[in-house]
Amino acid sequence: MYCSRLMQAKEKEHFNNFVEQAPKSHILQSWEWGELKSKGEWTPYRLLVENDNQEPLAAISILARRIPVLGKQIFYAPRGPVGDWHDHELMDFLFAEIRKLAQDKGAIFLKIDPDVSIEDTDFAEYLRTRGFVAAGKAEGFAGIQPKFVFRLDLTPDEDTLLANLHSKTRYNLRLAERKGVVIKENCSKEDLPVFYELLKETTERDKFLVRSYQYFADMWDCLAPSGYLQLFLAYYQGQPIAGTLAYLFGDKAWYIYGASSNAHRNVMPNYLLQWTMIKWAKANNCKLYDFRGVSGDLSEDNPLYGLYRFKKGFNGTFTEFVGEFDLVFSPFYYWLWTNLEPFYQKNIRRLLKIKKSLRGSKGRT
Repeated sequence: MYCSRLMQAKEKEHFNNFVEQAPKSHILQSWEWGELKSKGEWTPYRLLVENDNQEPLAAISILARRIPVLGKQIFYAPRGPVGDWHDHELMDFLFAEIRKLAQDKGAIFLKIDPDVSIEDTDFAEYLRTRGFVAAGKAEGFAGIQPKFVFRLDLTPDEDTLLANLHSKTRYNLRLAERKGVVIKENCSKEDLPVFYELLKETTERDKFLVRSYQYFADMWDCLAPSGYLQLFLAYYQGQPIAGTLAYLFGDKAWYIYGASSNAHRNVMPNYLLQWTMIKWAKANNCKLYDFRGVSGDLSEDNPLYGLYRFKKGFNGTFTEFVGEFDLVFSPFYYWLWTNLEPFYQKNIRRLLKIKKSLRGSKGRT
């Protein structure tokens, strides 16, 4: 028999200990990730399923957000739940308990995007037979989490990993070493503003949006003390020219953010940064290194092909996940959400920005 309970703050270590070693474990299901998102508009709920001997069998960290106007909530479990997905009896119990929680909290649906390959057809069939509906987009960068990633098996020794790199990748990281690029690994929070300035320079060059510095400061405060976040900075001639942020949780590591200066790109700091992170992950007993998102469109005329080629050079495996699925609790409100949410994203936030701008203008008159 199974039993479930919502976890309390004092049980954080117990929850994390299970999530770290459970099948399909992921940093986004950690206690600390919920704490980070709680600084915004999300409320975390952590549910643990145990057997009669109080041994943990499955867990899920759910982020809940209230929808304006409707007065309802949505549930989202990034890369969750964790546990043996092929134990259908266990998963059935877990989702039944989530349904009870949704009824109590007024949630419309639960969105999941599990760490499961699309090749696992049995899993996809299980979701369909349990009432889940496919909800993601196919482009890879359009979902909440990337649907397409590169992943590197870290179980071979370091020399083998180096030998397996694409010859051009290996040449570029050696070039960075010869040119005198130095990687700082023991970064502290005092180094975070340096990284953020590089990140802003990157976003201006490549024309994409970036979160505020406060988000990265909160991320550091929530994840770094537990050893789940690491900052790497590349220096050339005493100046910072590139940086990366990586997650480490259990036996997995993720490359999550990268930034580079417009100057000295010819000394190839990003290649040496990646190799340094791979060695760092292996030194911390990781079995898997995740390069995170690439586009699902692998044609060479795709503007994102360069990112694909860069990550492919490290000899990772191109992986497609099953994508996003929704378990609907309230069909009527779900219909409203799926039809109104695009309008909200496009118009309401724009109106709020205009209102904020007008308020600021009034303050200056």
